[in-house]
Formats: sequence, structure tokens, C-alpha cells
Amino acid sequence: MAELGQQPAGEVALHLRAVRAKIAAAALAAGRDPAAVTLIAVGKAQPQDRIEAALVAGQRVFGENYVQEAAGRWPALRERWPGIELHMIGGLQSNKAEDAVALFDVVQTLDRPKLAHALARAVQRRGRRPRLFVQVNTGEEPQKSGIAPPALDAFVADCRDRLGLPIDGLMAIPPEDEDVALHTALLAKLARRNGLAGLSIGMSGDYETAIRFGATHVRVGTAIFGARAPRPS
Repeated sequence: MAELGQQPAGEVALHLRAVRAKIAAAALAAGRDPAAVTLIAVGKAQPQDRIEAALVAGQRVFGENYVQEAAGRWPALRERWPGIELHMIGGLQSNKAEDAVALFDVVQTLDRPKLAHALARAVQRRGRRPRLFVQVNTGEEPQKSGIAPPALDAFVADCRDRLGLPIDGLMAIPPEDEDVALHTALLAKLARRNGLAGLSIGMSGDYETAIRFGATHVRVGTAIFGARAPRPS
């Protein structure tokens, strides 16, 4: 078997099965139903044959980081494969909000008031309402996008009450050098306080821990598909 990060498309199903087994084990260890955890297979910069291998293996929930890349890939795949659910998990420019509303079923990176207003306008124009997660900067890192925890309650209330946006959950990308457990616990506390069920946190290196602390959505790319191809400059 090829090393992880270099496996051919034919090995995607094996790695996908292994990830699903680890998700189930982590959920059961925490006294949770494995079905309550959604695996989002991250397609960012992955070759088409690997994405199709995951589809053949039964995966239907995928995440993309770039609107343009997703628009070039998923409309045709949706014609061939029923039941696909597509999540926007990368930073979203306000001028791409209408494209995102048209293409994605879930937008996980609602991270600022300007984008909230753009999404509200796009929802009204398109008549389509993707589910939304608010991105929280749980580490309060100045270089990272997201709503700071102290500002979250007011932001969620404004999105819901004034803009009429359907907020389903919270998403976070913890600092690389910190324990995901602490950030998952914080995200869960913030979600409960705002009556939100969704917790999107945990990636290839830490999704099992995140699940044990309450993650409902994990975003896994490398552990399924291998290393990404370099993005064109």
C-alpha cells in the first residue's frame, strides 16, 4: 500500500473506511451515536479521480474551500451522483456570496457582518437558503478569520433576528499548537448558549478527539485523499 499522502485513487475507499471506523469508535467511546457525526470529505485541490473514488465508496458530503473550484467540479458530479451535500469551508469573499448561495448546501464560514449582509441579500435574490455556520475564532488569533467568542452572541442574534439568516451551528479552526479538546469544549458551550446544534471542528489530525468532546461535523481531507496538489499561483 502506498504511503498516506501518495495513495492512488484506488486506495481512497480503504482510507475512507478507516476514517469512518475511527469516527464510530470515537463516538461510541463518548457515549454518542456515530450517526450523529457527519464526515465532510475535503476536496480542496484533489484530483477528480480521487473525488469520484469517494463517491463510488458511498461518500456524499464534501467540503470545498474555493467557490470557483467547486463551481467547476460539482454541477456535473451532481448530475451523475444523487444526494450530494456540499459545504463551503473556506474563506468567502462578500462578492462571491451569491455564487455560494447558488452552489452550496451549507456555508460554514460566516465570519463577519459584511458577509452576513451579502448572504442575506443573496438568499433573497436566489430564493435558496443554505444552512449557515458561524466561524468562531476560538483562539482569538489576530491573523485568523472568525467572530471572537465575546462578540458571538450579539452576532448570532443579529443574523437571526434582523437578517433572517438560518444559523445551524458554529465552526472553528483551532490554533495548530493547542489541544483541540479545549476549543471543542468552548465551541460547545457557545453553541448551547445560542441554541445551536452544529459543531464543525476537527480535521485529519485531531477529529477523533474533537468527536469525543462533542463535534457533530468533522472536516477530513488528507486522511482520506492524501496530500493535496499544489494550488496554481
